[in-house]
Amino acid sequence: MPKLKSHSGAKKRFKINSNGKVKMAKTDRGHFLTEKRPSRKRKLRKGAYLSGKQAKNIKKMVQG
Repeated sequence: MPKLKSHSGAKKRFKINSNGKVKMAKTDRGHFLTEKRPSRKRKLRKGAYLSGKQAKNIKKMVQG
């Protein structure tokens, strides 16, 4: 059976840190930024961590 390939899209969007947690960038920072409050935009700068089943699925995709 051939080797499994990593999912290229997932590799670009998610990072796995040394603890094994999956980190992602928050969404809604692309356009229409004048309609969003500065406090909301500031919170969106920070990343977020996936948990549970989502993290497990992403790890499978990224590590191939």
